[in-house]
Amino acid sequence: MATRFKIGTRKSAMALAQTEEIARRLTAAMPDLDVEIVKFDTTGDLDQTSKLLPHGGKGGAFVAQIRAAVLSGELHAAMHSLKDMPGNEDTPGLVIGATLSRDPPNDALVLRDGVTLEALRQSRGKGFKIGTNAVRRAAYARRLFPDVEIIHFRGAADTRVRKLDNGEKQRLPDGGAVGPADALIMARSGLDRVGLSQRIAYEFTAAEMLPAAGQGIVAVECAAQDWQTRRILASIDDPAAHACADAEREVLWVLNGHCNSPVAGFSTIAGDQMSLTASVLDLSGNTIIEALRSGPTNRPRELGRAVGLDLLAKGAAEIIERSRPR
Repeated sequence: MATRFKIGTRKSAMALAQTEEIARRLTAAMPDLDVEIVKFDTTGDLDQTSKLLPHGGKGGAFVAQIRAAVLSGELHAAMHSLKDMPGNEDTPGLVIGATLSRDPPNDALVLRDGVTLEALRQSRGKGFKIGTNAVRRAAYARRLFPDVEIIHFRGAADTRVRKLDNGEKQRLPDGGAVGPADALIMARSGLDRVGLSQRIAYEFTAAEMLPAAGQGIVAVECAAQDWQTRRILASIDDPAAHACADAEREVLWVLNGHCNSPVAGFSTIAGDQMSLTASVLDLSGNTIIEALRSGPTNRPRELGRAVGLDLLAKGAAEIIERSRPR
């Protein structure tokens, strides 16, 4: 007799693609599992106008409702893009039971028709508008294109590209609007998931734009005491991605950042050694603090803690405090 397994997710095209991938891997590993995908309309999906901070950042906007359903027993597990999970706070009673193998973590540039990367570079961005909702991407974009105008731009991956192509303005909470955008900065993995890889005009290197902690990693969260679910999820866990997730999220924990903090972190593994680079930028992109360390792959949290402490020693706390909303 098949065992029912309910996993919650947002309704966006990317979230569904990620959750369907989890379902495929689970049923391949455990054929007697009957996986049911439960779709949620989260606050962040319903409100495509406001900035995320009033909803409690990405945590409140995209994961809080689904987490509550796991804690109540309504769901066995929840799918999250790891970068959307707050790293400076724990949710008592929940753990990451599995991470899928990491997708490409880099950010990518998407251009509207008639705009070229060469024009952006030669003009230093002057006269162009780049749309993003991520303060990290905005800060790095200001470093790469110092004269560009960064505009608030919300929506699921496919929705943002559609708005770019149609020349739509982004509505703002005060009733105004900005745009239209000439370009977008988005996660390459998200574009891949929704079948828009062909729209990538340029893929930023990690040196140009360090990815967000956990970018490209799909996480499956479950109740800490639900040992049966944890056993099931262990069958699809990728140890390398999980180690990278632990290291990068430890940096966020040490820094005690918030959703308005331009913090980045990215780790790589070579054999039994892991390298971790993390950075903190001011919102203008003019000031950047970086730290890099290597350590044993089997001690990722210690490595993340050391890198986080290095950043604090270099003045990261002051930059984070300045960016904190008043």
